[in-house]
Amino acid sequence: MPNVLVVAESRAGEVRKVALELLSAARSLAAGGEVHAVLAGAPGIAGQAPSLAAHGADAIFVTEHAALDPYNAEALAALVAERARAGSYPVVLLPASAQGKDLAPRVAARLGVPIASDALSVRAEGDAVVVTHYVYAGKIVATLRLAATPAVVSMRPGAVAPAAAPGAGRVESAAAVGDPAASRVVVTETIRGDARKLDLTEAPVIVSGGRGLKAAEHFRLVEELAAAFGNAAVGATRAVTDEGWRPHSDQIGQTGRQVSPDLYVAVGISGAIQHLAGMRTSRTIVAINKDRDAPIFKVADYGIVGDVFEVVPALTAAIREARSKG
Repeated sequence: MPNVLVVAESRAGEVRKVALELLSAARSLAAGGEVHAVLAGAPGIAGQAPSLAAHGADAIFVTEHAALDPYNAEALAALVAERARAGSYPVVLLPASAQGKDLAPRVAARLGVPIASDALSVRAEGDAVVVTHYVYAGKIVATLRLAATPAVVSMRPGAVAPAAAPGAGRVESAAAVGDPAASRVVVTETIRGDARKLDLTEAPVIVSGGRGLKAAEHFRLVEELAAAFGNAAVGATRAVTDEGWRPHSDQIGQTGRQVSPDLYVAVGISGAIQHLAGMRTSRTIVAINKDRDAPIFKVADYGIVGDVFEVVPALTAAIREARSKG
């Protein structure tokens, strides 16, 4: 396939993990072609180009402008659409992150093509692009064959593991389209979470708690288990966040965050379809629930039938001991 274009998302001047994931997806898609990346942000964003090159970018088109940070929807959409036209790319890959879900439809609209969103995989079949994604709250995996050119695809964070694959890494300056400072849509405030906590969409391990914990104060069991892993984030079900036990930013599910960690530990979670829609693409799922008929066990790789108040402390202690010896 000819060259593939990737939109490299950044935050606060740093490239996000999802950008590296897209480069890995693009590398397998562009067999015989090159992977190109759009990198836009405030002056100094060009310093992130080596990271993109190390993960497969052959060409990196860098646009620096003070009005591109924080996220500038109109200016970035115009920039990506212009680069897509100029390069005649058959595929444009964007992340299905919070920012990407806003940006990708704007790019598709400017190009006059449909969009395949929240893709789990993307591959080339001859001159066509084929993607898979969940429909009906994750009950069905649909396969779509995209006929439009370019095929605009947003991929679910965590769907592809980032892999080091050095590309040529040519850096080219690209002018902004129009005046970014004149955009009609302006981000007036960005509320950031605790910088000391791992982002749910980037954490390799997630420990989530559900209503089986019975009370907010019992969520310490989940926090202690996550701390024992050392590289884990804490998630929750909608029922838990609706009760006020955890902030809504911790919610995983159809109406919350979609995650695909290497390991997902579900503590006291029954496994309603709305929750499964947000985490079933996790590479390994461990479920702890006293109800052996809980739906979560149907998607779990490993299941522990037992009382979370007995199982979780024992598991936490075992992980701490294993890490102390490792």
